[in-house]
Amino acid sequence: MEKPSLDTAKAGAMRFNTDSSQMEIYDGNQWTGILATSPEQQTGGTRGFRMGGNTVDVIDFFNVDNTGNAVDFGNLTASRGATGQGFASRVRGFQAGGYNSGYLNNIDFFTIPSQGNASDFGDMVAAKQAIGALSSSTRGIINSGSDAGSAVNVIQYVTMATTGNALDFGDLSTARTNSRGVASQTRGVNIGGYSTSAVIDFITISSQGNAADFGDIASSARGGVAAASNAIRGLFGGGSPTANKVEFITIATLGDSKQFGDLHKAIENAIGSFDFDDTGNYSIDFGIDYSGKVCAESFTFDNASDLEYEIIQAVEHLFAEAEDDNQENQD
Repeated sequence: MEKPSLDTAKAGAMRFNTDSSQMEIYDGNQWTGILATSPEQQTGGTRGFRMGGNTVDVIDFFNVDNTGNAVDFGNLTASRGATGQGFASRVRGFQAGGYNSGYLNNIDFFTIPSQGNASDFGDMVAAKQAIGALSSSTRGIINSGSDAGSAVNVIQYVTMATTGNALDFGDLSTARTNSRGVASQTRGVNIGGYSTSAVIDFITISSQGNAADFGDIASSARGGVAAASNAIRGLFGGGSPTANKVEFITIATLGDSKQFGDLHKAIENAIGSFDFDDTGNYSIDFGIDYSGKVCAESFTFDNASDLEYEIIQAVEHLFAEAEDDNQENQD
């Protein structure tokens, strides 16, 4: 009896790739990696960090899952401004480059669950400021920035569990500063940048090579956006020139960004529809002043929770509309 060829795989067949040390499944066309993750591993953990800025060395942290003021964590190895974006694994946080009387090539790291000063990790390929960055659980990617006053297109990487200098990864599709990175475990996406760019390009984090075109920022070209992501979606908003649009991309696909919503407008509308003329929303304590006239001694807005609820409802409605639009596009 003739046995099937070992070179021909059927859809659903699995193998262990000894080169990547990863299980793979054949989808009928190609072998693709099987990700073994938990829902918790799809988040960035529980702490957020702010580092440097305006030539200071302070590291602050806050707990993402509640509210409250930031707390002092420690200090960077050197004061610096114009640092750009940081990156992290679930254990280590990183800050690279910046400016302090000259461009810096430092890469600092610290242990996220603890508190204390950062340590030297190594150096970037070249000193620069205003970087963009992103990471998987193992690799940190540093891209964009300015070097001696000029925007650069260099992409470099580090293995976060070790220490050492960054290595060349490839090049962005265009030179720019202050691009912003979002990522899944497999793909990194760089968004916008200065001089004002609408470019969105992407890389495969575990490999090396030049970035490829992903799409464009749909609303307007801009740099320095605020960005965040989970393993599926990347969101970004704000930036310069001034913009209040929040947009999103689906990281595993290609295409232009889509409008997630206008948060400013949604909140403005919720506040505008609240009845501030209703005296039942206030508590007023009256008294007699030094001249014998009646005066208001205290004035309290009692229904802040109702206003907060209206704002939350407006924002949730905005998110639901974006989710519906995304589902229609997938269908």
